[in-house]
Amino acid sequence: MITDLLVKLFVKDCESTENKEVRTAYGKLGGGVGIVCNLILFATKIIAGTLSGSVSVTADAVNNLSDASSSIMSIIGFKLASKPADADHPYGHARYEYLSGLMVALFIMLIGFELLKSSVGKIIEPTAVAFSWVTVAVLSATVFVKLWLSLFNKNIGKRINSSTLIATAADARNDVIATSAVIISMIVSKYTNLELDGYVGAAVALFILYSGFGLVRDTLDPILGHAPDPGFVEEIRKKIMSYPGVLGTHDLMVHDYGPGCQFASVHVEVAAEDDVIEMHDMIDNIERELSAEYGLHLVIHMDPIVTSDEKVNAVRLQLADAVAKIDKELTIHDLRVVVGPTHTNLVFDCVVPHGFKMSNSDLREKISASAKSIDKNYICVVTIESSYAALPRE
Repeated sequence: MITDLLVKLFVKDCESTENKEVRTAYGKLGGGVGIVCNLILFATKIIAGTLSGSVSVTADAVNNLSDASSSIMSIIGFKLASKPADADHPYGHARYEYLSGLMVALFIMLIGFELLKSSVGKIIEPTAVAFSWVTVAVLSATVFVKLWLSLFNKNIGKRINSSTLIATAADARNDVIATSAVIISMIVSKYTNLELDGYVGAAVALFILYSGFGLVRDTLDPILGHAPDPGFVEEIRKKIMSYPGVLGTHDLMVHDYGPGCQFASVHVEVAAEDDVIEMHDMIDNIERELSAEYGLHLVIHMDPIVTSDEKVNAVRLQLADAVAKIDKELTIHDLRVVVGPTHTNLVFDCVVPHGFKMSNSDLREKISASAKSIDKNYICVVTIESSYAALPRE
């Protein structure tokens, strides 16, 4: 397979994808192959477009030139992202990869806008396109090149979990669709005398703009702090819960400082009656093993839970069930039961999912009413929290 051959030739120690140098080598390989292929495609299509007088072919050629420029930006981004942490940037420079992807996306949108203006002009003042089967054959050949380039970038993008390379693969796939549309328009125009060149050029430009907008959105997401992948969150939860002595987890927060550079914090519930030194040792082991397995810099806050008091345990179960009846996605944690001469305070946190419609005040009233249905002397002191990650509870 060509991809495997290129990887073996240009990426040393290619299996160590967590290594920054290896990751950068993959990025340079993807960018380099993209530059070579797109420059060849640009030269081929610009000649075909000039000979035929087709604005849609020329538009497609300029799109390939923009893709070559995008590959250059990607290489620069991977190079900057590989810089080690320093005093001014203690979390490293890995977010440069996201920024380079954003620059690529903005550049694509700029090209799309310029091409749209040219195509509209061709619609207003249409001119005949010189049809040539040679041009059709050349464009058909470029479709296969772009299809391979899409699969190539998708392959190496998945190997190093690079959103930039996967976006590049999607862009190449879009080019396959765009060029195919140009070929179809040329054939239709030949046999129907309909001048579709300007319209297809406009469609290609709009498609480029749409793709650029999607890339902007995808590259902005991690910069703005998007929620961690639910599958990854579930893996972390299961891993933590697999340790004996862990009763539950909550308040997971994951901060993404670029591919391969994630920091996180989570609360882990343990029995208050257990030995503190032993529990702290277990917490250290969890942090160390998650770092080794996932490359995740994790800090764990230990929450002691009273388990020897049967009454507290019963209240915890009753309250959790009552809250779940209000909404199955609601969860509680950090319950303290403070017994007084006339009433009992139930002090706890309630986590609400994103998009929860009920106001905090209404939710507190419902929880209080549910608690009083269990015991009229219960008074709830509730702190409402938003979920930073979809971390299920057992």
